[in-house]
Amino acid sequence: MNDRRILVIAHAKREDTVAAALRIIDALRDAGAVPVLPAPDRDELIEVDARFADIELLGVDVALEDLELAIVLGGDGTILRAAELVRGSSAPVLGINMGHVGFLAEIERDDMDAAVRRVIDRDYEVEERLALSVRVKDSAGNVVYDTWALNEATVEKASRERMIEVVIEIDGRPLSSFGCDGMVVSTPTGSTAYNFSAGGPVIWPTVEAITVVPLSAHALFAKPLVVGPEASVAIEVLERTTSTGILWCDGRRSHDLPPGARVIVRRSEEPVRLARLHPTAFTNRLVRKFRLPVAGWRGAP
Repeated sequence: MNDRRILVIAHAKREDTVAAALRIIDALRDAGAVPVLPAPDRDELIEVDARFADIELLGVDVALEDLELAIVLGGDGTILRAAELVRGSSAPVLGINMGHVGFLAEIERDDMDAAVRRVIDRDYEVEERLALSVRVKDSAGNVVYDTWALNEATVEKASRERMIEVVIEIDGRPLSSFGCDGMVVSTPTGSTAYNFSAGGPVIWPTVEAITVVPLSAHALFAKPLVVGPEASVAIEVLERTTSTGILWCDGRRSHDLPPGARVIVRRSEEPVRLARLHPTAFTNRLVRKFRLPVAGWRGAP
């Protein structure tokens, strides 16, 4: 029995993505590997093309721990979903950009066939990215929610009209309290996502650090912070807050935060593993993704 099982993640909303998924599945089969789909994806893809009907399902035909790798067709949102699907396994995630502006995808669609050949040959490197462990405690100190994040954990106001009152704690010591629209706690991987939009620093992926960025804070000391990777960051929604808050992790998982709730964010013991075919300078990625002006540079070609 072939023991090479490779997850393919694609949704049926774009014709080019469906066609690309079929090409990858055919190439994997030709090489003797077993393509696997998440159940929700297969249900949607079958409606577009019946050839997806005989693909094995993750969690039904194939156990999570048996996956070798996940190939993801899409942008950062789809890659974040893939990281969620393979969480708890050793399978790295290889992103193929299908026309989105994102930082997590390794290659563009034009290189897809070559990428699949290299996957078959196991010709790739695995890069481990710092992830966050996120816990919510109620006012009595009981853990009521436990999750993780690759990009960021955000504490936001649930009501558009009102701010939330929070107190920030770093390594068990109070730092400041203020009213704000929310707080973003980000990894280096997420520094070009919500953290970037909120005015936080861009952090190179090789740097191990966590950023803490207030959103529209009413306070003198409410600047972005960069703390060490082993720091514990706690955000407590103060009892005097007149509205509830909400926790979002990677924009995918949420939990309501009543007054008195406390969110504790630390480095996760389990990193996210990304497959890399073309290790490249992060500077080049920034220039390409943000279309930064570099005309006039006189350095080496």
